[in-house]
Amino acid sequence: MRKVLLFVCLMTLVLFSCNNEKRGLMTGNKMGHAGNMVKAYSVMTLEPKSVTVHQNFPATIEGQQVIEIRPMISGYISQILVNEGDQVRKDQILFRIRNPQYEQAVVSAKASVNSAEADVNSAAIEVEKVKPLVEKEIVSSYRMQSAELTLNSKKAQLEEAKATLANAEANLGYTVIKAPQNGIIGTIPYKVGALVGSTSTEALTKLSDITNVLAYFSWNEKQLLDLLTSTPGKSVEDKVKNIPPVTLILANGIEYPEKGRVEMASGLISTETGSATFKAVFPNSNGLIRSGSSATVSIPETFDSVFVVPQAATYELQDKRFIYKVEADNKVTAVAFKSVPSDDAEYFYVTEGLKAADKVVSEGVASLRDGATIIPKEPAAGDVSGKVN
Repeated sequence: MRKVLLFVCLMTLVLFSCNNEKRGLMTGNKMGHAGNMVKAYSVMTLEPKSVTVHQNFPATIEGQQVIEIRPMISGYISQILVNEGDQVRKDQILFRIRNPQYEQAVVSAKASVNSAEADVNSAAIEVEKVKPLVEKEIVSSYRMQSAELTLNSKKAQLEEAKATLANAEANLGYTVIKAPQNGIIGTIPYKVGALVGSTSTEALTKLSDITNVLAYFSWNEKQLLDLLTSTPGKSVEDKVKNIPPVTLILANGIEYPEKGRVEMASGLISTETGSATFKAVFPNSNGLIRSGSSATVSIPETFDSVFVVPQAATYELQDKRFIYKVEADNKVTAVAFKSVPSDDAEYFYVTEGLKAADKVVSEGVASLRDGATIIPKEPAAGDVSGKVN
């Protein structure tokens, strides 16, 4: 009997101790539903901001005008007077081509002109000699007509000889190849002594006018539709003109100091790639950008009233992006929203789904569930900067 009483007393003490421990926990921490402990989370209040984001597109650079330099006649390259990459002026001599037949053709044509001029002079003398004889009726008028016809024939032969000379001189002129414009010399595939002609597979070189450069890039169909709906203007051309100045990011990551403007390069969407080609024109007076290089075109887009939330405060489910909104009773509700990412990929700029003065959880959402109760607290300094790009 004594053992039974001792056991009952021990059990009573254990139950009393557990009850006190539970009561202490209840008084020291707030409890949520199903016995879960309510935790504190940083909460931010949404305020509308004006932000700018940039869409970046890979681009290829071409000169404003790229001309293939090809010979008009056949011959051997006797001189190459420029180097690859040289900046040349209009009418500067680039190549000389050697072909003796064109020099001989000029000599022969000049001789023909001299001979024809002598024949014309002789025929003219004959006309002057016959003219007084006809007037005195010493010879018939037929003799005069014949002399005049001979003179006209000789004059025609002289004109033909002059035309032949001009053609020969033109062909000889083609042996000296000059720059048709200012520009930069491209690669030169031929060497001195190479046989070239108008039908050669490769051009002698390419000459690029890079006073302005064109950065070609592509918009896919969705991006093009977004452009048409978000940019003011009645026509596609008007909308393109209303695109703000764009930036060129060079291959080394440096931002080119001059701004460019977007122009249409093709109004058609390619059935193969599903994209349309555009070009951005940039001034290049210092010649820093060369034709054939690569770069990135960065196009700004401004949003006048959006809410800035950290990407870490959101989660994705079934292709939708959610954030926890704090209700008046401190319970959280998962809310889907639409947004655009910031340039540094640290924030979302919310365009739909939330409104000003809404409170949202700004960190630690991995441990939250829809409908949970939280203890709101102010974000620590620097936790949420509301960064605007």
